[in-house]
Amino acid sequence: MSDNAPAATPSPENTLLLELKDGTVTIELLPDLAPQHVERIKTLATRGFYDNTPFHRVIEGFMAQGGDPTGTGTGGSDLPDLPAEFSPPNKARFQRGTCGMARTMNPNSGNSQFFIMFAPAPSLDGQYTIWGRVTSGMEVVDKIKRGGGPNGMVREPDRVKSMRLASASAPTAETPAEETPAGGVDSTPAADA
Repeated sequence: MSDNAPAATPSPENTLLLELKDGTVTIELLPDLAPQHVERIKTLATRGFYDNTPFHRVIEGFMAQGGDPTGTGTGGSDLPDLPAEFSPPNKARFQRGTCGMARTMNPNSGNSQFFIMFAPAPSLDGQYTIWGRVTSGMEVVDKIKRGGGPNGMVREPDRVKSMRLASASAPTAETPAEETPAGGVDSTPAADA
């Protein structure tokens, strides 16, 4: 896994379809690495939580971060924060296409914010939870609007059209999209970590 080589075709229950303005990104979920984080992503995607959320922080050559409905980098879901599920670098590394969970300085603060790597970042290995990897559509990720300044904050950011499990359909009235984010949490991976 450390070389991000695709495994056998993942089941639809462990395949996430991320719809962006330029197309579909397919993400293999990695429950063997981060079972609690994978379950959280599945829960929020099923609720429609990620639909129309912005990629609020996007740094060229590093990563695109989303999953905050407020677009400020401080929002999250109404669910409790998760304990870290860091993988040792000999098991999983932050490579191009790796999907990680954003957090504050507290390692046990992952909630809803996530990031997709544009390039390898060894400084993140063992410091952030890896929950998935892009298996197709990295060219779509590459088209996400970049931010400016040292923090990569994006003005008029691109947004997630939808995020669904391959085994699921659109949210129903019984599973509405989340509307009320938790506040006061800065969940951004440090570019110089």
